[in-house]
Parts: sequence; structure tokens; C-alpha cells
Amino acid sequence: MDHFRYQHGKLFAEDVSIATIAEAVGTHLYIYSKATFVEHLRRMQEAYSEIETTICYSVKACGNIHILRFMAEHGSGFDIVSGGELFRMLKAGGDPEKVVYAGVGKTDPEIRAALEAGIGFFSIESEEELRNLIQLTKDTGRRVKAALRVNPDVAYRTHAYMTTGTKENKFGVDIGNAIRVFDSYAGNGSVTLCALHVHLGTGGKKIDPYVEAVEKVMPLVDTLRGKGHTIEVLDLGGGFGADYESNTVPSAAEYASGIVPLLKHRDLKLVLEPGKSICANAGIMVSRVVYTKQGPTKKFVIVDAGMNDLIRPALYQAFHFIWPTDVTQDFVPVRRSKRLLFEGTEVVDVVGPICESGDFLAQDWAMPPVQRGDLIATFTAGAYGFTMSSNYNARCRPAEVLVEGDTFRVIGRRETYDDLIAREVSERA
Repeated sequence: MDHFRYQHGKLFAEDVSIATIAEAVGTHLYIYSKATFVEHLRRMQEAYSEIETTICYSVKACGNIHILRFMAEHGSGFDIVSGGELFRMLKAGGDPEKVVYAGVGKTDPEIRAALEAGIGFFSIESEEELRNLIQLTKDTGRRVKAALRVNPDVAYRTHAYMTTGTKENKFGVDIGNAIRVFDSYAGNGSVTLCALHVHLGTGGKKIDPYVEAVEKVMPLVDTLRGKGHTIEVLDLGGGFGADYESNTVPSAAEYASGIVPLLKHRDLKLVLEPGKSICANAGIMVSRVVYTKQGPTKKFVIVDAGMNDLIRPALYQAFHFIWPTDVTQDFVPVRRSKRLLFEGTEVVDVVGPICESGDFLAQDWAMPPVQRGDLIATFTAGAYGFTMSSNYNARCRPAEVLVEGDTFRVIGRRETYDDLIAREVSERA
């Protein structure tokens, strides 16, 4: 469910036309729907309400502080992976006690800042990290809770760059070593090792891997408790799928139907770290056609957004549904699909202005004919869109706009050329 709809052939975000926003703000830009964010969060909260669950929205997916602020207001905690994301979360007014800090390379300054903020949990990715955290807590006089991240070696069908739960992976420790780690470090006196963390990857479209992961981890919970260790929290991470194509992934309720029965009577609190399942369909990227170009065998639609603005197609070979924002009624899409067929479409490559052959948003994509000046929308761009953008080719990053009902506001201004060199300018420049 999202709140981007065609009305009489014109695309709207909630109750505001995309054309109106583009005219006021310019292109290219990201447009977010607050109602979609909140609805997806609410559905997840309701789906897991039978057990004590903390939803920790993944800041890395879409971390604008205005978005983090209203997510916190609606009860969300946060999953962070850097000191910068901790800074963002605090600036947005998030509750540090509802924060889980993951990531394999936490530096000492980042750890100290998180200890000072009083975060809820560290997710421990290696023994050396745990030893370092213990030392830093003793140096600072702080105490903290921690979850050991274990890899259950569950097959998770997604892009190779997005899988994180296998044995040979930079994240976490092999599940077979978990007991030894608890036995060796549980009595350290400053880091309370009282939770397990499992994260399989991102982009999966099945419930089964999550069920399998829980089934593999629960015997470990029982063994650890049997040895006298306190295990009070299971963090199942995120990675829940998003509908890049309509109705292709389980709903929050369907995921919960497989997970909740396994945990309902196990005296465990649950933490979930959703990212794209909350925000992917809550955002679109809008660009304007600069030129069209007919080659010997291929037609190109050249737009003012490129791989520096949305790198997922080039990096992950990711699919994004792309369609003009203003079409005749005959071309109004009823769903997002790779196989959406309309008579009268033409097959094109949608490409950007970057000096790279890999700079594309879609290849061999059938859509209605467009011409110079037309607006096109790249759907399901809320996750890992703006947050992975860059200034490659000395391009200014786009504006970000939040829509609430029949109003909209800029929540991230478009960069200027001065911004591009601001950190490079010396007093003599």
C-alpha cells in the first residue's frame, strides 16, 4: 500500500499532483509520502502486537531527520550503523534507549558517543569488537547491553551484495561459536551480553528463511539459558521485502504469521529493524526528460537524474517501475510490474547524464512515448535512494520533498555549486 496514485492520468502524491511539486521545486527530486511511512510502520506494529516488540527503523535506508522525527513520534526506535546515524537520530529527537547499533567497524569515538547517549543495545559483530567494547565501558564507567550477532547460515535468495547471514560473511559470528563467546565474556562486569541478533540480508521475498532462522536460533537460546546465561531479547534484523513489483512480497502480517507462533511463549522480547519495507514505496524520484535519442537499434530517453542520484539499478541490477507522470487514460498503470503490457508503448533505455555506460535507470523498458520536458517517476525509490546519492561528476544532489495530505514542504534543499566546494575552500580561496 502506498499513496502515489494516478487521477485522471496525472500522478499524485497523496492529494498533491507531482507536476505541482516539480513546478515549485524543480527537478530532479525525491518526493516522500508521510502517510505511506506511517501506515507501513503501523501495520508492522500491529502484526507483532502479540509479543513485546520494538520496531527499530533502519536509518541507513532513508535518514532525513524530518522523517526520523515523525517516525519517532509514532513509536519507532532506530537501527543505526554509524556515528553519523546516531547524530541524525539524536537531532531528530529519537529515544536512545530504543536504538540498536550494528556494523562491523565501529570506531572508538563512535562507541564512546553511543555510550554517552545511552543507547539500548550494541550488536556485536566479532570477538575483538566485544573485547574493545568491554574496555571502553570500563574506561568511561558506562554500562551497556549487547546482542551477539550470529550467522545461522540460512539461504536467502537475493542479490549477492545483499546477503549477510551465511557462514563466510563479514557480519557476525558463526552460530557454532556463540556458546564459547558467551562463556568467555558474559561475566565481564560492564557489558551485559543478554541478546542474540540475526540478520539474513535484504530484499527477500519469502517468509521461510525467517522461520528457518528462528528455528535454528531457538535451540541456542535454550542451551545458553541452560548454562545460566540470561537471554532476554531476540533481534531478527530487517530485510523484509518491498513491493518493487506490486504484490510480490509478503505483508507484515504474513511475515508475523510465521514468526510470532515460534516466539509467543518463549519469554523473549523481539526487535525488528525494517528499512525498505517501511520506506521503499513511500518515495519516488521525479526527473525530467532532457533529450530523446534514436540509435541504430535502441532508443534512449535521457533524463536529468543519474546513477549518482539513484545507484541501485547500476549497483544491484535493481528493478524500479518507471512511468510518465502525465498520461492518457489508456496508459494509466494498474500495477507496478516488469511485464506490464500496453499497446502503443515503446522500448527504451532510460539513462542519465553521468559519463559512465552503467548510468541507467532502466534498460529495454516499455513505457509510453515521451518527449523533451516530460516528467517521469521512478517508483519505490524511498529506500537507498537519496541516502546512497553522491556528487559524482560534480553534480548537485536533488531536493527532498515531504507530502502530507494536500500540502508539501521541502525537507532537504537542492544542493548548489557552492555546496560542492564548501568543505574544500580555504581562507585564501
